[in-house]
Amino acid sequence: MAQQDTDQQHGGVLPVDDEGFVIDTEDCEAREAAYRERGTSRPITVVGNPVLHTECKDVTAFDEELAQLVDDMFASQRTAEGVGLAANQIGVDLKVFVYDCMDDSGTRHVGVVCNPVLRELPADQRVLDASNEGCLSVPTAYAELARPDYAVVTGQDEKGHPVVVRGSGYFARCLQHETDHLYGQLYIDRLSKRDRKDALRQMEEGTPRYPVVANG
Repeated sequence: MAQQDTDQQHGGVLPVDDEGFVIDTEDCEAREAAYRERGTSRPITVVGNPVLHTECKDVTAFDEELAQLVDDMFASQRTAEGVGLAANQIGVDLKVFVYDCMDDSGTRHVGVVCNPVLRELPADQRVLDASNEGCLSVPTAYAELARPDYAVVTGQDEKGHPVVVRGSGYFARCLQHETDHLYGQLYIDRLSKRDRKDALRQMEEGTPRYPVVANG
């Protein structure tokens, strides 16, 4: 009963728990399929495309056009076998990302965040995890990158309702990675010059397993 009351008060796409965080772990298969089946898969933009290297515009219209974009993003994410996708990764200059990501305990999270902002964490919550990271916009490349193993993102859902999403482990990495995208930063921008060069070499030598937009 308390969850139903909270859901009605929140009015968002997803219910929230007693701490105000969205519950993005329920009905994941059905919710992801509904988005994806309404959408059309689009090719992925890759590093070097200007839309990936500048801050995106805020979402201000929570309308049918945005809803269709979100559907297309889920379809594109599935085609590319990704766990998160930012709008500029399909060439759209808007601050919105979608995710379909497991955390380290094997729990699946599915959701949408518009106008995301990473919450600054106190020092005792900033435990760094140095793990391999990849990106659909840097296909076939991976590099080790240290990020906090816990993240909180605030923003809005696709209807414009406030949301707060938290994640740990791999899901925390996803939330940080996708938020970075919308501010014009790729994960390779956080690497040393040598590691960045190596990631770009891996990309040059590899063959993407999904459609991409060629630069130039």
